[in-house]
Amino acid sequence: MIAYIVRRLISTIPVMAVVGIFVFMLLHLSPGDPAAIIAGDNASIENIAAIRSRLGLDRPLWVQFLEWVWNTLRGDLGISIFSNLPVTTLMLQRAEPTIALSFTTLVVAVSIAVTIGVLAAWKAGSLLDRAVMAFAVMGFSVPVFVVGYLLVFVFAMQLRWLPVQGYTPIAEGLAPWLHHLVLPSIALGLAYVALIARITRASMLEVLAEDYIRTANAKGVATGPMLLKHALKNAAVPIVTVIGIGVALLIGGVVITESVFNIPGVGRLVVDAIARRDYPIIQGVMVIFAGVYVLVNLAVDMIYTFLDPRIRY
Repeated sequence: MIAYIVRRLISTIPVMAVVGIFVFMLLHLSPGDPAAIIAGDNASIENIAAIRSRLGLDRPLWVQFLEWVWNTLRGDLGISIFSNLPVTTLMLQRAEPTIALSFTTLVVAVSIAVTIGVLAAWKAGSLLDRAVMAFAVMGFSVPVFVVGYLLVFVFAMQLRWLPVQGYTPIAEGLAPWLHHLVLPSIALGLAYVALIARITRASMLEVLAEDYIRTANAKGVATGPMLLKHALKNAAVPIVTVIGIGVALLIGGVVITESVFNIPGVGRLVVDAIARRDYPIIQGVMVIFAGVYVLVNLAVDMIYTFLDPRIRY
């Protein structure tokens, strides 16, 4: 088991290396110059050149890349070009809203999706099954920002049940905290619920057709234990896989959702940094997001070995 974990950890190194190269080159080779943005519209060429020199942007690209890699390996993600604050400090200041939104979305989405997926498989061909499949198609087809604006229009502007935007820290109370997370969590989690429910249904249908399930039914095993203890446990590997893949949806959706609902999280920080070409913030956040995704997939691989010990060999 330890050897398997070590192999998986080593395999993440080239993945992170490719991510680092891609993020750095994409930013520095795309149009736009942060020095020109800092200098303003009426700045002279000399002023822009002086700012580029001060920021180190006039050095060869490979020198900038090696310096960034070295600093990143030491835990230094750089200094923001515009705020002159460390990127790690800015991310920590914005971390709570993003973690809260991701956590609530993940917990609620997985709970709902697995439940309706199991019920749809159990009642295959019924009205419930067709409703779940229709929801899965619709939920995965509608963009996050469209769902977000519809929720804001109905529940915030028309019914006035929930706030339009903003975020309340959990330190100010659990109720206000949840009050501001309901709409963004629903908007972000809709596609996630649809994806997991669809895979859960398909995996459960395959398991429910196995001989040992028919034998359990013939022996009079209760429906609840049969579905949860026998069927769902053996159908769990594809479900866990899609949950891990869905983290990528969460990472991308957080950026859009925080912009729609004006949540001051890491996603909103990235959007503002992109508009101002703040290279250190964009690079730092992208590397952290990539690292989180790699670690989640590593955790999924670890869970595989407990669900099916044959995988580790």
